[in-house]
Amino acid sequence: MATRDWEALKVKVMQWIKEAADQLRASLSGPLEVSEKSAHNDLVTNMDRAVEQFLIDKIRSAYPDDKIISEEGFGDAADTNDGVLWLLDPIDGTLNFVLQKRFFAISIGVYENGFGKAAFIYDVMSDELFHCLSGKGAFQNDKQLLRLTEVSIDDALLDLSATWLKPNRRIDENIMTDLVRRCSGTRAYGAASLELAYVAAGYLDAYFTMRLSPWDYGAGLILLNEVGGSYSTAEGAQIDILSKTSVLAARPGLYEYMAAHIRDQVKQGKFIREPS
Repeated sequence: MATRDWEALKVKVMQWIKEAADQLRASLSGPLEVSEKSAHNDLVTNMDRAVEQFLIDKIRSAYPDDKIISEEGFGDAADTNDGVLWLLDPIDGTLNFVLQKRFFAISIGVYENGFGKAAFIYDVMSDELFHCLSGKGAFQNDKQLLRLTEVSIDDALLDLSATWLKPNRRIDENIMTDLVRRCSGTRAYGAASLELAYVAAGYLDAYFTMRLSPWDYGAGLILLNEVGGSYSTAEGAQIDILSKTSVLAARPGLYEYMAAHIRDQVKQGKFIREPS
């Protein structure tokens, strides 16, 4: 396989994202076709499908040998990390897109033989693009993001959904409530790619969820790696980028504290069940 020109890829992807975002902004002035997927709050729109198809057509035209995993099913059924793999979410935060018309993103992560090489997370309505090429620094538009520094749980701003703080089938709610009692505050935005980008940018100190798909976290993990963030499954295992998984991502120091807390709670008999 020929050596990839990652700078050229970055230029292409940024242009494709801006074109896709123009379509999304224009669509908000008219009616959307909205349907449910797995639940009443798990939505898909005509624009999810249209933007995914638009971006996949661009990727396949420029890089026909690459594989694509995408949310709405127009991509490939990839079962290996070999070669170049794109993880694509055309609208991360579809519920926000439909109900709020803000705080949703186009997310693209590109991996080569399992290693993160390029990440693009575009907040469509705020015109903020978080992006990086591996080893070249991470950026918010033109501003380079700083390396993450340590923070204690007492001073931390944690991002997690209230879903994990009440009875649910994925995690004993008492595991996370213990952390919430100690931290400075909590937030939840409903768009995982942006929430991971916010940890990378230092706007949040940690992000936790028990249920994400590869297109949700693919780009965010690459950004975090570029600024010295840490991440794993809830129980501390390495994340398989082809799988649905829990995600714990945080600044250094805080990550180790939270991971140790969760492991200790599991040893005491509290349950965690990974998505299948």
